[in-house]
Amino acid sequence: MSKQLTPSILNLVPVREGGNAKDAFKDMVDLAEHVDGSDYKRYWVAEHHNTTSIASSATRQLIHHILHHTEHIRVGSGGVMLPNHSPLIVAEEFGTMHAIFGDRLDIGLGRAPGTDMRTASAIRRNNHDGVYTFGSEVEEIRKYLSDEKTQVVAFPGNGTEIPLYILGSSTDSAHLAARLGLPYAFAAHFAPDHMEAAFKIYEQEFEASDQLAEPYKIACLNVIMADTDEEAKHLSTTMAQFVLNVIRGGGKKLQPPVSDMESIWSPPERQIVESRFPVAIMGSEATALERLRLFQNKFGADEIMAVSYIYDKDAQKYSYDLFEKVVRKYNGR
Repeated sequence: MSKQLTPSILNLVPVREGGNAKDAFKDMVDLAEHVDGSDYKRYWVAEHHNTTSIASSATRQLIHHILHHTEHIRVGSGGVMLPNHSPLIVAEEFGTMHAIFGDRLDIGLGRAPGTDMRTASAIRRNNHDGVYTFGSEVEEIRKYLSDEKTQVVAFPGNGTEIPLYILGSSTDSAHLAARLGLPYAFAAHFAPDHMEAAFKIYEQEFEASDQLAEPYKIACLNVIMADTDEEAKHLSTTMAQFVLNVIRGGGKKLQPPVSDMESIWSPPERQIVESRFPVAIMGSEATALERLRLFQNKFGADEIMAVSYIYDKDAQKYSYDLFEKVVRKYNGR
């Protein structure tokens, strides 16, 4: 029997056309409430800056907001982009949420700033080496959250042992996740090319830790499902427009689906956008189950963290419902 697979959700908190940041936060909570108590194990919020199409700049405040409106699902960062933040402040803020809401928190840590370098300098003016000190800062956070005595105490935070996760979109962070014995989440929803190599490095170099005895691989994938393949393909044009907007450096909000993309993108743009889709799970239940099995035969993830850029909020929730069913079928339930 194949390993049991866990479903989770990553939300970038996109702002839909016709809406604003307040609407995006309402949509974020609405989806969290919808999946609370379901098979979905965790609900993570990303961190992005200097864009008007994504409202997830103040990640920890959004995590607190979600925790306040849910009771069961784990909530965390996908991730805290560590070059932008002091390790002590990260430990204290998550420790404070732990004191309020209990053991429902995850801290996903990324080594990139999650924005352009000019914005990164504006965020953390005195730290130009954050990418290069990522490993030591992860260890610093782990010490702050442990029972280990430190000269500076993170309170609230110390002794909480909030689990840490290493995020990656290339092979670099795979070495660190393996050395520290931490779960590893790969961002295949926007950078799928190096996932196979990164997972192999992580598994081969993994060293057990107090947090984790064996490698644990999370694959972040684009998931768009509907009753038919045709409907899912139609819904996916919202995602295609979103990726195209990123490529063009625009600030368009999340757009409704369209019947034809050919009038929107050029042939080279289409090639670039579609290169982001090779590991996506899209289609009906039957199609998605087949694609999931093919994906697992190759990558053997322990967890799929689904990202769904769908304009219609009810269609998005339904897509997550369908994916939950697909994972159940994959697990033989």
